[in-house]
Amino acid sequence: MPDPCLLFHLSDIHFGLEDRRALDWVKREIADKRPDAVAITGDLTMRARQREFDAACTWIRSLEVPVTVEVGNHDLPYFNPIERLFDPYRRIRAIEDKVEVEIELPGLVIVPLKTVARWQPRLNWSKGWVTDAALGRCLATLDALPEGTRALVAAHHPLREAGTRGTALTRRGRKGMGELAKRNVLAVLSGHVHDAFDLTQETAHGPVRMIGAGTLSRRLRSTPPSFNELRWDGENLAVRVRNLEGHDTPDMMIDDIPEDATPPRRPDEPVAPVDQVPRTDPPVH
Repeated sequence: MPDPCLLFHLSDIHFGLEDRRALDWVKREIADKRPDAVAITGDLTMRARQREFDAACTWIRSLEVPVTVEVGNHDLPYFNPIERLFDPYRRIRAIEDKVEVEIELPGLVIVPLKTVARWQPRLNWSKGWVTDAALGRCLATLDALPEGTRALVAAHHPLREAGTRGTALTRRGRKGMGELAKRNVLAVLSGHVHDAFDLTQETAHGPVRMIGAGTLSRRLRSTPPSFNELRWDGENLAVRVRNLEGHDTPDMMIDDIPEDATPPRRPDEPVAPVDQVPRTDPPVH
């Protein structure tokens, strides 16, 4: 049996509207507990501005443990549609060695699955989209793992489609979950909704466990800032939702993934000037 693993699952840090107290606390916890890896499932910034990325990259670089970072919808250029289409990761190159990378642990691998898209054939580009190319890369990695190796798949958006096809939270998420159910996947880690959850989705090929992390920003939905502490003993994956207010894990978890993942707007939250937002830019969730 492989050695036990300790993983920290963070999400939706939103530099530009980050919670400094929460980030300082998480950094101390990482330095103290020395997790085997940290998975950050997207939305490093609020508006994908360079100064926000600079702050986010500096903070991530200061974590002296292996880190893998997924890109969220907030991390694609918001005011520059040309850059969004042709060079969307330019502002994040300071941590390019950590973006969408696998992390190998004893008997366990974290595998990325991109759910953001440079453009979509629907108005709201903030929602998820599992493209054939992104799913193909993820599945090829899973299929190449040594026999018996388990996997955690890291994505930004929850994969469950909610509501009608036209307004689904993650388009083609159902297809992705069906393919993951055929493989040795422990769970899908995600963020985006700013509340933690641990749910099981049935598919035609078996169940898929979905684990969501809350936010470390001031953009709160229904729970205070938090992150997930995951412990893998070779057989079971246990989830504890860590938060500064000391709430028990069940009280921090939501019972369902909301169709509308938009947190309430804070009075001090930056608002994009109307005359600077390209007409093709989606609302930001």
